[in-house]
Amino acid sequence: MKPILSTPAWIVALALAAPQAYAAALLGPELSSFAVLAGSAVTNTGGTQLSGGLGVANNASVTGITGFVGTLSNDGPGTATGAIHQGDAFSLLASSQLATAQASLSLMGPGTVLGADLVGRTLTPGVYTVPAGTSNLTGAVTLDGLGNANAVWVFQLPSTLITSPGAVVNVINTGAGAGVFWNVGSSATLDLNTTFEGNIIASASISMASGVSITCGRALARTGAVTLISDVVNAGTCLGTGEDGSRGLSGGLTVVADTGTGVPGTVLIPSLPVPLPFAPVSVVPEPQSWALMLAGIGLVSVVRRRRSAPTLSAL
Repeated sequence: MKPILSTPAWIVALALAAPQAYAAALLGPELSSFAVLAGSAVTNTGGTQLSGGLGVANNASVTGITGFVGTLSNDGPGTATGAIHQGDAFSLLASSQLATAQASLSLMGPGTVLGADLVGRTLTPGVYTVPAGTSNLTGAVTLDGLGNANAVWVFQLPSTLITSPGAVVNVINTGAGAGVFWNVGSSATLDLNTTFEGNIIASASISMASGVSITCGRALARTGAVTLISDVVNAGTCLGTGEDGSRGLSGGLTVVADTGTGVPGTVLIPSLPVPLPFAPVSVVPEPQSWALMLAGIGLVSVVRRRRSAPTLSAL
């Protein structure tokens, strides 16, 4: 009786050559360290307070960041608790991660299309498109995580994000690992005394009037400037609303990137298997999954071949 054949060499070769994958948070480690990051400049008037880093990617001069203590201009009174980067390798890497994050968010599709003004709505986790309008928030909107500690909301704003004076974003019933992302096609403008939650990722610029508070999140502008006037941006410990204090509402999503094919196709999956109205994605198998799958195929083919072979009694 012949011994059972081992896995064929061609299956082992395919398994070793299979595309490899890695998983990472949507905001890269350098990017997530910033409370405010701009492409061209950061300007401030008044006692703005940032919990987290401060940076500008494409302006290493003294005018790159103004109105903050500890910068090249060192002309306060604004302060930042984290590191300050002006046109250095760290800020450039973070800017690259910002571009990748925005592209990844766009891959999630439009989700549910809402009206231009979010006022009065209670929104459960999911992907939403918000068209341009005179104001996207004239009052309060509530984001209800329904008890999911990794609840995530993605807002696709193809054009602008604009709030009215005194607008409020409330995040409730969530916890460690929650995420709120505002993917803005051009620029964001937060009016007087707006209380905001989540990460603003703007293709161009972000402008904040006096008294704006991003109580948990970040202001991240890819190519343009971030302008502040006696504001607060908190990417650190976020108390009182039930979010994860360490991530600044940047959780909930995992990036799975195929590193074996050379194709820049990044997909997103929820970090917990909670059904959300995301666009369908194809998850890249991990290397060990490829090996097990191919080995299984090889074993099935061997068993079938052995069963179909003639026995001695049949000859």
